[in-house]
Amino acid sequence: MAPHHILVIGGSGKIAKLLTPMLLQRSWTVTSMIRNPDQVADLQKLSEGVSGSGKLNVLVRSVEDVKSVADARSILDEVAADYVVWSAGAGGKGPAERTFTVDRDAASHFIRASAATPRVTKFLMVSFITSRLAKPAWWSDKTFDEGMAAIKKALPKYYEAKIAADEVLYRESLARGDGFAGICLRPGTLTDKPDSGKVALGKLPVASGDSSRETVASVIAHLLAKEGIKSCWLDLIDGDEEDTATAVDRVVREGVNCAEGEPFAKI
Repeated sequence: MAPHHILVIGGSGKIAKLLTPMLLQRSWTVTSMIRNPDQVADLQKLSEGVSGSGKLNVLVRSVEDVKSVADARSILDEVAADYVVWSAGAGGKGPAERTFTVDRDAASHFIRASAATPRVTKFLMVSFITSRLAKPAWWSDKTFDEGMAAIKKALPKYYEAKIAADEVLYRESLARGDGFAGICLRPGTLTDKPDSGKVALGKLPVASGDSSRETVASVIAHLLAKEGIKSCWLDLIDGDEEDTATAVDRVVREGVNCAEGEPFAKI
């Protein structure tokens, strides 16, 4: 596979820090975008002891300062990456305004800028399994009702922000068309358990379940490396049947897309 340059937005997060060495091992270049300059030295250590010839850059920029598509485009032009991973987020912490500023607005600006940049051919968003507006056909009424009730009670503003950004990714990917994959990866409850190497990926009959952060990172790395992947939503929890590579091969081969059932989806 040809070398790639990946912009990882939210590079100091747990998933991003697990993902970065995986990408470097593929001899890819990674630009890790972080907000706090005090974290630069720790981020640079992620390349230590990694086999392969990948290069790690650390870019200090705050997503909260990205107020427009032009702001996002400026960063994309500066970095010159061809893949973008959004792993940033306020996570519902702090005032509601900050959640909307980061998880909805800045994310949407980067999505739109990426879709408008011919050099960028993949954008992967880390979302969550209950970021939905409508019940998919593979969920029961009970599964949908309980899943929606849980997220709206626990993190109502985060839910609003994320589903808005996920819809932008869907629409912008559709408008860009062939040659661009907008991938929305949708794990369950994140844990710090080690990667078992086994996953449940695609149209799952559940709206909850644990997702190891290490497993999420591994799935992201496989999805970025997979040729022929189309724009899609993919639900993910820890499993005990398919190994990661087999699961990714299957969903790409079968064209699985969990956006099916959403009011804006045309599948």
